[in-house]
Amino acid sequence: MKSIFILVFSFLLLSCNSSAQDSKKQKTYPVTKTEAEWKAELSPAAYKVLREKGTERAFSSKLNRVEDPGTFVCAACGNELYETKHKFDSGTGWPSFDRPISEANVDYRPDRTGGFSALEVICANCGGHLGHVFNDGPRNTTGKRHCINGVAMNFVPKGE
Repeated sequence: MKSIFILVFSFLLLSCNSSAQDSKKQKTYPVTKTEAEWKAELSPAAYKVLREKGTERAFSSKLNRVEDPGTFVCAACGNELYETKHKFDSGTGWPSFDRPISEANVDYRPDRTGGFSALEVICANCGGHLGHVFNDGPRNTTGKRHCINGVAMNFVPKGE
């Protein structure tokens, strides 16, 4: 009986350590560069957010005030992420959107950074950290709030 208990306990212990939970295994993205290349190309603030999962200070992004028609693209690779027509003022201090241009342009993964459970938003082209998704967005649309660091994006006005 004792050996059965040890066997079952061992199985449960090992099953909690599956390769699906190995955070060191990373997806390979179409745009890949060395960390030295990213550091050379990005501003220190953009590098901190996009490559080290940092967060810019709330209300510090000039993109909070953008209301002109256009597209918000990844600051690291130019991947089209969000459109102004899906942007809203969440009052949080970060650019917020209720949806991406296409679900194919972003990736998601569970994140426990900061001691809370959230869904991280990542650029599907270069793997850069963009921000997080929460379920407290506009109820009349998707109900989602993509809370995105402004320093992780550039704005391209419509027609450019």
